[in-house]
Amino acid sequence: MVNMLSNEIIAAIRKDYTLKEFDETHILSNPMEQFKHWFKEAIDAEVNEPNAMSLATIKHDGKPSMRIVLLKGIQDNGFVFYTNYNSNKGKQMNENKQAALLFFWPELQRQVRIEGTVSKISEKESDAYFASRPTESQIGAHASPQSEPISGREVLEQNFEKFKILFESTPIVRPIHWGGYIIEPQSIEFWQGRASRLHDRFLFSKTNTLDWTHTRLAP
Repeated sequence: MVNMLSNEIIAAIRKDYTLKEFDETHILSNPMEQFKHWFKEAIDAEVNEPNAMSLATIKHDGKPSMRIVLLKGIQDNGFVFYTNYNSNKGKQMNENKQAALLFFWPELQRQVRIEGTVSKISEKESDAYFASRPTESQIGAHASPQSEPISGREVLEQNFEKFKILFESTPIVRPIHWGGYIIEPQSIEFWQGRASRLHDRFLFSKTNTLDWTHTRLAP
């Protein structure tokens, strides 16, 4: 017998948030430092993949597009991740520099929303990170024509074997179509789940190249 999923079952899914609080006495003046503090707590709490983040970009027709990517660096001015420049998201970020990130750490009943502008990091930085990746991941970056239609999985496997053989006699170098991006935030919102849906929300907004202001938002 197939179990039927009803809207009543979905609507009845509820969880009250009572683990932590987040008020004015907890806030650091720099949201990047606040993020690092929360991120360290997520690591210490053994959150499953704490660096997993939703990346939202804008397609050429103005429609939003979203997927999960992995945070690979935090700089003073932004958040770094890596991907194929020719992928759908790479093409979208090339056309529209506005992007958003979302971190959700359910084990801590927290989320962080980030909006800002995206740009490529330097080739030197991309080269250094690529060299640190496992060999299989390096080969995979060459083997996958990311976002392009393929006839079947065997295309990927054949490409992988081809490049694996090639790189037995040739050093693996970073593909020119693969590298890093940084999202420089213009706003960062910290959300802490609280009881009775009276969550704590604080929005940081950038006033100039250095300064931030913050305000509490109603949940």
